[in-house]
Amino acid sequence: MERQIARNKRITIGLTLFILGVFAVFAIAIGLLSEKLFFTPIVLAGGLIYLGLIYRRGTKMILGLHKAQPLVKKDDPELYRLVENLAIRVGIPPPKIYLIPDKAPNAFATGLKPESAVIGVTTGLREIMDKDELEGVLAHEMGHIVNYDVRVSLINFGVVGIFAFIADMMIWSFWGNSRDRHGAQVLILLLAVVGLVVVKLVSFWVSRKREYLADTTGSSLTQHPDGLASALEKIAQTGSNLHHGRQSTAHLFFANPLSKKALGVGFLGLFSTHPPIEQRIARLRKMTDLGF
Repeated sequence: MERQIARNKRITIGLTLFILGVFAVFAIAIGLLSEKLFFTPIVLAGGLIYLGLIYRRGTKMILGLHKAQPLVKKDDPELYRLVENLAIRVGIPPPKIYLIPDKAPNAFATGLKPESAVIGVTTGLREIMDKDELEGVLAHEMGHIVNYDVRVSLINFGVVGIFAFIADMMIWSFWGNSRDRHGAQVLILLLAVVGLVVVKLVSFWVSRKREYLADTTGSSLTQHPDGLASALEKIAQTGSNLHHGRQSTAHLFFANPLSKKALGVGFLGLFSTHPPIEQRIARLRKMTDLGF
């Protein structure tokens, strides 16, 4: 596990540098193509400030987006006990627990590091899962925490915001431009689209790999892959689409919270933040057959 944690830290650094590199290229391109070079330092400064904001307040922003409310122990002793036991097994402080008012069964973990991580569960998840299934889901989320996936998730969360900022800057740069600048405008837009696609592909590829790893880590914590597999089977039957699912936070959740009609989810699977749920179930059942 220590080797995987070190690897995830390297991935976080690499992903951050990659995003900053792409962002810098676009900032320079916007300045050159718009013939307004002062845009470049403005865009760069804005991106760095936004990333800093994500690092410092990203968890609160995510909880606020999904109207998550803190849960105290007396409200759900069993849920708290499961989280505390899992935290003891991995040697970290018990994450704070939040309840998301949504009928779709789902959950997520976020935070900058294990000591400040939180776990959110929907009311729908709490209603339909038995103890073993609930423990499996919580162990999966604990896997994200101890593997430092939560830090990678915050970077992914920042990607959407950064490129939204770029789009705003491009619109501003176009404002009042003469018609002879239309070629440059089109080129900037094309660069923005290509850049967003590339960054999202890389981010979503990392996200899908993390889900498989968290399934394995969670199963090792409970020594019961069937519990997690059964939870996924229930979710496959009922659906996991949140009423207010968001592209920017989709990668955080235990199962895909977006409908198939959501932008990018069904495009050859490239923009899906999660591997197919059937594949996850099959892998877990195989672990059981091998006597995991």
